[in-house]
Amino acid sequence: MLKILHTADWHLGQSFHGYSREPEHASFLDWLLLQLQEHQPHALLLAGDVFDTIHPAATAQKLFYSFLSRARQLQPDLQLVITAGNHDAGSRLEAPAGLLDAFSIHIVGTPLNAAGTELDFRRLLVPLRGDSGQTEAIVIAMPFLRPADVPTVPAAEDPWLAGIRAAYEQAVAAAAELRAETAPGAALIAIGHCHLAGGLETLDSERRLVVGHAEAIGLDTFPPALAYVALGHLHRAQQFQQGRIRYSGSPIPLSFTEAAYQHQILCLDFAGGQLQSVQSIPVPRTVSLLSVPVRGNAPLETILPQLCSLQELPEVPLEQQPFLRVNVLASGPDPTRRQQIEQALQGCSVRLVQIHVQTVAEQQQGADAADSAPVSADLSTLTPVAVLTREYQRLYAADPPAELLQALSDVLHQEDLLA
Repeated sequence: MLKILHTADWHLGQSFHGYSREPEHASFLDWLLLQLQEHQPHALLLAGDVFDTIHPAATAQKLFYSFLSRARQLQPDLQLVITAGNHDAGSRLEAPAGLLDAFSIHIVGTPLNAAGTELDFRRLLVPLRGDSGQTEAIVIAMPFLRPADVPTVPAAEDPWLAGIRAAYEQAVAAAAELRAETAPGAALIAIGHCHLAGGLETLDSERRLVVGHAEAIGLDTFPPALAYVALGHLHRAQQFQQGRIRYSGSPIPLSFTEAAYQHQILCLDFAGGQLQSVQSIPVPRTVSLLSVPVRGNAPLETILPQLCSLQELPEVPLEQQPFLRVNVLASGPDPTRRQQIEQALQGCSVRLVQIHVQTVAEQQQGADAADSAPVSADLSTLTPVAVLTREYQRLYAADPPAELLQALSDVLHQEDLLA
């Protein structure tokens, strides 16, 4: 029997609208140590995006390495396999690999050999020991693959996607060969950090790998010989092919669109070279994400009383206060909007991080109205007043007020005098 915990997308060091997530990440890692103690897994897989940026702060790095140290102290036989995601600097992440390998902590940031000429299977293939003390699985520890990392596929329509498929085909073949030589019957497991076609995205928290959907790889990238594929990159937990391929999702919500569902890690049991069971372990949330109103946008005059009611929330230290987004439906510009909102929140134990304004016209035309193609115009006849009028009508479905037009006229008159 072999037991594995699968997690991904920690994004240590993330700043959320100017506020550090370090207290939340620290709480998650403390909780994860308790799960190690309770479930006693043989291995922990972390499928990329350890950090939020390629230059993580010292505090984020300290949090990461402190967790590795405490995990090994708590469970000396624990095997950890960690790969780089698109947010990570692969070479920096794996810099201490020579030291960490001695403690069964395998970090793979880049897939190529030192010469940069081919996949380095010596580092990519990680045997895992189970109850028997023998190798019961071989993990393909594949980090995020950039175009320069993948094998060349002649005449490929999309060289990157074809190269990713070829990389996994070669890695699975190498893993199968290693299994035949050293551990017949062991499970083949792959790690991947990628956008799988058909996967549910969280557009405002996941960094697009390339523009559009060209980065989405197909399910056929992962051969049937793989007993399990542990994915990272998409922040919502989801599964494919009867659960053989899974995203664990991020452990904490990284945007307001991730606030309404339960984050998790996965506990996997393998026996006889096959996946036997999967248990979802919900991650407790230490800081809430609040939206007022909860759904859609509303006029400010109906929102202000709701904000005042937040005074009933218990007073807690700043790092434990909920993050708040206010969703305003605007019929026109209002320079006092933020002031009114902040005044209504006086004495409330919340952190105002975003005022999301939707105009009446955008609500009528749909969420994509702001991104619609602009109406063509003859630039030789387009005047500042015409631009202001057209944009005001597009945003608010009304003509601009006379005082706004007068203000623009005054500015233009001043410019003429200075010319």
